[in-house]
Order: sequence, then structure tokens, then C-alpha cells
Amino acid sequence: MILKEQLQKLATEKNFPCISISLNTHRTHPDSEQDKITLKNLLKEAEERLLKEFDKKEIGSLLEKIEHLPQEIDENYNLDSLHIFLSNDTKEIIKSSWVTNTPGVKISNSFDIRSIIKASNRNERYLIMLLSQGGVQLYEALNDSITSEVLNDSFPFAENKHYNTNSARSSDSKHLDDLVREYLNKVDKALHKVHLETSLHCVVITTEDNYSRLQEISDQPCMYIGYENINYNEMAQHQIAHQAWGLVKENIKQSRTEIINDMKESVGKGVVITDLQEIYQAAIDGRGDVLIVHEDFSVTSGSDYDGD
Repeated sequence: MILKEQLQKLATEKNFPCISISLNTHRTHPDSEQDKITLKNLLKEAEERLLKEFDKKEIGSLLEKIEHLPQEIDENYNLDSLHIFLSNDTKEIIKSSWVTNTPGVKISNSFDIRSIIKASNRNERYLIMLLSQGGVQLYEALNDSITSEVLNDSFPFAENKHYNTNSARSSDSKHLDDLVREYLNKVDKALHKVHLETSLHCVVITTEDNYSRLQEISDQPCMYIGYENINYNEMAQHQIAHQAWGLVKENIKQSRTEIINDMKESVGKGVVITDLQEIYQAAIDGRGDVLIVHEDFSVTSGSDYDGD
């Protein structure tokens, strides 16, 4: 589930109790070992507070989620903060590239998602496919970090088994090219399935020849963001994540430039509003199209803004 869908789900749930747990985390070992201890302590605090206020039978499902949650989080893929949302009906785990200013445990009749709303507008989730004829790995990435490896019936993809077995055709370039394309076609179909499940687009780390063929045979070439040349001396996860993020950032920059240019044109047409209360009302009325917010903008409780 992508972050916007997670936020919508969490924002609309009304349940009691709803547990919101936030903590700042570390990307590298050995600091990430401390994250395990911090998480364990916060989960213990949540459990103790629940048992004081609720009957154990009433929150049995929730207590079971708390018990098993540490085994579901791999600290080797931690980013800068971790946010956990639990109820009898819900379990969502969200990693963020931004630190939280409100770490701790909150228990209420709704989830506290304020700490990740702003981060959600700064986050870019996508896939990274490390593609060679020796095999294929697929990763989920958030900004400049890999958050997990995709492990399913297809990925990691085995090496190319479509190779020439006929010595008489060893110099037949078309035959050899067809064998590579057959392999890439299977990879593309496997990726397409993940794309449909996640709605995430993909950066491919590969050779120019492989990517060119991939685009030609793909059923959905638009699911690819682009490619970066593979460097067989730099294939560690943090290296390919850094490489892919450079391409994604450039795409984001171009997209934002286009949006800002469109907004400037709209100013002359008199269809842009800048008053905060008017913006809020327009959003409620469904009259908003694009919202542009400066990254340093914030609203304090002492302002005239009456919205939540």
C-alpha cells in the first residue's frame, strides 16, 4: 500500500483504542541496534498502558500485534524515523526519511498521523531493479534509501536460461538477440505484476542495450522511470539507491518546474488563491486542483486557521 493510501486509511479510522508509536531511527549499524531496544521499550509501554485501561479479552488482537511486531521490522532497512499504527483492526508500519519531533506512544480513539503528513509530501517511493543476464533483484526504495527487497514467486529472478545451444547459430546475431528479449520479456511481465500491486514506478540499473530492449518488448513501458548504467564494481544497496535517486530527483525537479510554470500562467487568469482560509474552504468544496506549499511553511495553533 502506498503512503497516501495508508494516510487516508489511518485518517478515517475511528476505533478505540488506536495506538500511534513514533521513534527516530538510524540507517547504519551499529547505531541501528539501539533502535531495537527503543522499539521494544515503546511497545512495552503501550502494552502496560493498555492493560491498565482495558480488559485483556477486549484487546486480544491488539496485544498479539504488539507481541509479534519486533520480528516484522528489519532494522537493517531503517531510515530516519519509524511510525507504527495499531488497533484491533489495523496494523500499519511506515518508515520515513525525516526525523519526528513527537516520538513516543499515543493512545486515543483515532491515529495521530501529524508527524508523517508533512513527510509524505517530501517522500518519493519507487522501485529499483538491478538487471543483468546473471539475475535480477527488485527493491522498494524511499528517496535515497532502499527500504526492502521484493521477494515473491518471481523475484529475485534467476539468471538467463535462454542461451544458444546450437553451435551452428552461434554467430546468428538475430537469434542471440531474440534469446535475450525472451528473457527480458519474462522479467518485464514479473515487474508489471508488482507495479499493478503497488502502483510504484521503476528505475532500472542495467546496460543501455538491456534497457533499450526492455523498452521495446515491454507491455507497459510507462512504468519505467528510466535507467542508470550498471557499475559492476558498485552494486551494494546503498550505491544503487544513490544512483537511482539521482535520476528520480531530476524527474521530480522537472515535474515541479512544469507545475510552477502552470501556476504562474494561472495567476494571470485569476484562478489562483493565496489566502489560507480561502484555500481551506476551496479544498472542502472540492474546488482545488493544485496546492503549492513552501517547504518551510507551517501553521501554529495560534493562527486564524480553524481547520485540523
